[in-house]
Amino acid sequence: MVHSDAGTLDAVFSALSDATRRDVLERLGRGGGLTVSELAQPHGMSLTGFMKHLRVLEEAGLVSRTKEGRIVRCALSPAPMQEAAVWLSHYEKFWAGRLDPAASAEAMVRPGRNIAPLLG
Repeated sequence: MVHSDAGTLDAVFSALSDATRRDVLERLGRGGGLTVSELAQPHGMSLTGFMKHLRVLEEAGLVSRTKEGRIVRCALSPAPMQEAAVWLSHYEKFWAGRLDPAASAEAMVRPGRNIAPLLG
């Protein structure tokens, strides 16, 4: 059993469940510190709507903000993501062993194929 802060993991996985938030993390990972406006621009939503996404990322500890005069910059905070990666890696052997046979069975069953011989 992997021991970690369940609240942190819940917040991280919840934050990652949204495509907009995943995109923000990806952009921060590529470009370092970006302004809130730079991050919000490609998403075609109001700044108020985007700030809600940013708040979720901050509450999960994935993003930090710093203010330089009137400009607010965001940066990636890797520790919570590392904790989630450790939790996932603990179960990787289990999932890999379970998912590979399922993929093989799915490949064998195709529309129009007689599966009676496969069933014994």
